[in-house]
Amino acid sequence: MLPFRKILFPVDYSQPCRAIVPYVKEVRHRFSAELALVHAYGPEALAFSTLPLTDPGLPEEAHACEQERLRQFALETFPGEHVDCFTELGEAGSVIHKLIQHEGADLVMLPTHGRGPIRRWLLGSVAAKVLHDSSAAVWTGAGSALMEHAPQLPYRSILCAIDDSDEDEAVLLGAAALAADYGARLSLVHVVHTPPPAPEVDFTPYNREILAAADARLRELKGRLGIDAPHAVLDGAVASCVRAEALRVRADLIVTGRGAAQAAFSRLWSHLYPIVRESPCPVLSI
Repeated sequence: MLPFRKILFPVDYSQPCRAIVPYVKEVRHRFSAELALVHAYGPEALAFSTLPLTDPGLPEEAHACEQERLRQFALETFPGEHVDCFTELGEAGSVIHKLIQHEGADLVMLPTHGRGPIRRWLLGSVAAKVLHDSSAAVWTGAGSALMEHAPQLPYRSILCAIDDSDEDEAVLLGAAALAADYGARLSLVHVVHTPPPAPEVDFTPYNREILAAADARLRELKGRLGIDAPHAVLDGAVASCVRAEALRVRADLIVTGRGAAQAAFSRLWSHLYPIVRESPCPVLSI
């Protein structure tokens, strides 16, 4: 995972987009990474042209205007730095995915605009699509949270949220490497969901057994990897428990995986977007 060599920063000129610029700058400078900006635009861009809709040169002029707008954003936001700029007509998630493949980006940094579940279901979500489809690591966070708080940089507290899956080792090693690079405190959290209370059956002994097994597994994993960091095993809803632990350890960043079986909506993947939406800090999924 580390060091990051090329960052892809999707730009839509919104306030949430501008709010993550300090984070993009910090990661770029820390790892001496290349930076590429991408802007996906729709047919509405054609309406700003002075050419008639029937003019064959209209698409080319619209593209040139969008490219110039992105270039000006780069000059104003990253003055004196070399930044690659890409603009393309199309759906944002698809444009980003294609550029990741063509440019070899290993980190995508973008906010989620935090739209409600109904609108997200109807319109889709660029952040959700990138999280699901991208082969690169994805840094993201709820736009409202990022705009309302000053950037917590450099990171001083990193929380690694792991699931009971084959990718736990890679996620934990990545989080440990990032914490070491920043000189940050590393904490771990694992959330289990035990059976709810029922009048017919007392699940208390069974629940204690589940929690004890999860705790033992975390201790074994840390010992095998030589990682000395405190951990917590919590019982409840994944997103809510991860948020509560992040607040408790004052995390500046949450590192987690995306689930090896994303296409089948694995347990971790099914909770990843709620984790991002509820998190009090940015989330890096690897």
